[in-house]
Amino acid sequence: MHRDKPVRLILENGMVFHGRSFGAEKATSGEVVFNTAMVGYPESLTDPSYEGQILTLTYPIIGNYGVPAHSETNGISDFFESERIHVNGLIVQDYSEDYSHWNSEKSLSDWLRKEEIPGIYGIDTRMLTKILREKGSMLGKIVYDGANEVGFYDPESENLVAKVSCKEPIEYNYGEKKVVLIDCGAKLNIVRELIRQQIHLIRVPWNYDFSTIDYDGLCISNGPGNPDYCEITVDNIRKAMLREKPVFGICMGNQLLAKAAGADIYKLKYGHRSHNQPVRRVGSNACFITSQNHGYAVNESLLGEEWQPWFINMNDGTNEGIRHKTKPFYSVQFHPEATGGPTDTRFFFEDFVKML
Repeated sequence: MHRDKPVRLILENGMVFHGRSFGAEKATSGEVVFNTAMVGYPESLTDPSYEGQILTLTYPIIGNYGVPAHSETNGISDFFESERIHVNGLIVQDYSEDYSHWNSEKSLSDWLRKEEIPGIYGIDTRMLTKILREKGSMLGKIVYDGANEVGFYDPESENLVAKVSCKEPIEYNYGEKKVVLIDCGAKLNIVRELIRQQIHLIRVPWNYDFSTIDYDGLCISNGPGNPDYCEITVDNIRKAMLREKPVFGICMGNQLLAKAAGADIYKLKYGHRSHNQPVRRVGSNACFITSQNHGYAVNESLLGEEWQPWFINMNDGTNEGIRHKTKPFYSVQFHPEATGGPTDTRFFFEDFVKML
């Protein structure tokens, strides 16, 4: 059973929320953000884009389907987006210790405890989300009564991409066409979707000089934090575009390609983190439901003349993708590889491979 001790969430503006503990009994700090998805907490917790954040899940009942057993196919985890939990803490309204699912192996609390991640339940997550929507993302900390408090930690004070990227190139050889994947914190489902297209995939660190690799296409992954830390990556993308081979960016990959195209990036008030963000293809009425997890957006007004916006967010009008007018360079801010869904835009991977 979870320990059920009194615990507090303290926001940087001085507000305090009282709850009960589950998971690891450990004080922590980070940027407090919220996700509106109804399912998929195993995937969200292991998404490297959440590195350094305290995640609030707005769906009220969490934990009822437990955590899947670990298994691998082709050396890649079947049910998680990386090898570990990346959030610093988890906030839910009602935690269910009893779980039931054909594939579950352990409770969410047991998993958090094993990975030394604290959880807090009994919080009015609707009120907390309302505060974050009005004030914007804020720093926060989880502390236990009678224990020493921690200071506020701002994850954007350091290069989070360098923390979560692979350290050496990794190859997955399933075909003749060769794609380089710049790993800025790549979700494993990007890897799964690409090798499903029967290609030879070379996954390289965020700052790796891949100019010596003879490849057919370049994919730029998602990742956490401020993309301005990735100027090395942007320079490598600029050099890669001189080859005029297809370039496909996802999430942070959209921001890095946009920087290479002359645009700049700005921080959103509270980010886009959900499985139900509607985006429209510019110049058409085609609309897709997408999964998203990012705190920054592209200032498309600064794109070079050879570039154009490709998708737009129907909720707030922010940029959701760019493309070159004549060359095979394009990117999307959302996640076409989304798992627990939606799968509206999974066809992007097939389209990318057809371009090679």
